[in-house]
Amino acid sequence: MKTVRLNEQIAWGEGEPLALIAGPCVIESEEHVHFLAGEIRKAVGPFVFKASFDKANRSSVGSYRGPGLKEGLRILGGLRKAGYPVLTDIHEPAQAEAAAEAVDILQIPAFLCRQTDLLLAAGLTGRIVNIKKGQFVAPHDIPRAAEKVASTGNERVLLTERGSSFGYNNLVVDMRGIPLMRESGWPVVFDATHSVQLPGGLGDVSGGQPKFIEPLARAAVACGADGIFVEVHEAPERALSDGANALRLEKLGALWGRLKAIRAAAEAS
Repeated sequence: MKTVRLNEQIAWGEGEPLALIAGPCVIESEEHVHFLAGEIRKAVGPFVFKASFDKANRSSVGSYRGPGLKEGLRILGGLRKAGYPVLTDIHEPAQAEAAAEAVDILQIPAFLCRQTDLLLAAGLTGRIVNIKKGQFVAPHDIPRAAEKVASTGNERVLLTERGSSFGYNNLVVDMRGIPLMRESGWPVVFDATHSVQLPGGLGDVSGGQPKFIEPLARAAVACGADGIFVEVHEAPERALSDGANALRLEKLGALWGRLKAIRAAAEAS
């Protein structure tokens, strides 16, 4: 099992503490990301802040996408200067270099996980690359995407489970996928909030079942996940993207405490 280390406090791999990636789906404003980052840190301690500068795969053309590349990276870069490790996703190879200058981790969206040029561009930056497993990809196939990144000489790769398509407008999580992906040697993160999404379930936007966030996250940690990914918001009903499947901020601290307890119990057994 490879170890992917971000800093002295955060790493993914065998024997490393459970790591958290958390934040809103999309940048709503500069003030909002700084507010959320501060509140998340107070609740859980060291973590990686996640937010998108552009949601290029929204259900409807009229949905809010974010502030865009230039302004979004300026905002995220400011958050990083304030001392927060930052993750954001990229959608085109041309975005990789600019994003790498502003953030610590580049994320490959699930729908784009087989896009070779995007994976190579991300790998060439030298940043950690988090690859979301597509809803259409088998657990034993996604390591090939990691191999594309590693072909650039960059082996700082994470694989993220986020559920598989299960009929129309539904996802299911096969927990066997976590140990299967880990067998390939790459650390595995579990996305507990996108896994409860109902894609396009509300017509022009996606729905969600947030009551299942904790049960699935607990199962994933018990199955060996190296990290947890959650999108959080202080008022999901007002979130500009993916509020239906977001975790309410006030619940994060207690959830994180329970997940760390499960990890400790698993390691002691």
